[in-house]
Amino acid sequence: MALDGCGLACKYILFIFNLIFALVGFAFLGLGLWLRFSNNTRGIFEIETLNSSAFVVGVTVLIVLGTVMLIVVMFGDYGACNEKRYALQVFSVLLALLAGVEIVVGVLAYFRSETVGMNMAEFYTSMYILYVKNGGDPAIGVALTGIHKMLHCCGVTGISVIELAQQTCPKPDGFLEHIAMPNCPGIITSVFESKAPLVMGFFVGTGALLITALVCAAILMQQLKKISQDITSYYTTVY
Repeated sequence: MALDGCGLACKYILFIFNLIFALVGFAFLGLGLWLRFSNNTRGIFEIETLNSSAFVVGVTVLIVLGTVMLIVVMFGDYGACNEKRYALQVFSVLLALLAGVEIVVGVLAYFRSETVGMNMAEFYTSMYILYVKNGGDPAIGVALTGIHKMLHCCGVTGISVIELAQQTCPKPDGFLEHIAMPNCPGIITSVFESKAPLVMGFFVGTGALLITALVCAAILMQQLKKISQDITSYYTTVY
């Protein structure tokens, strides 16, 4: 027996969801491992007094989050593509935990926006210093370029004449930005302080997307269970 229209739609939705989730997971894990084991940054993790710094914590979070996301994808893809209920059950549990964590992080970011903003600014500054100190590490350069384009800021100074990471900055919008752009630590802090509801909305919205995938997994599991029961009933009747 085959899945009906709703079950089939959920199967393909889960496949697309897991594909996107895998790409993000690989990006997080790859960047985290590069920052952890690169010759330019490895020494930071060997200094005990820096083990609680924002950079070390941030890299650890990237590695753990990327690993967890790939584990979720493994169960989700196997369960959806091969129509295995037990794999989908594990996928659902992990997805529910991730959704809960996303929502909790969003709420905490809202109520502790000033502290979170300062920690994120410290993490950015650590990456910036490492980039400049080591002559332009490629992985850190990609991360800085992404941050600069997303926030439309430029380094720790923003002044084009003296900015040491100018090559990672976005194109200026006007004449004044050719001279000076907003500095990133200040922008990061202000984003978390002034746009705390938006930040919370991002995390809660991501949690809602995970819950949508969870609903699809539940529908698919229900249909697979029904098919299994129908097959069992058929063979029981025949034999």
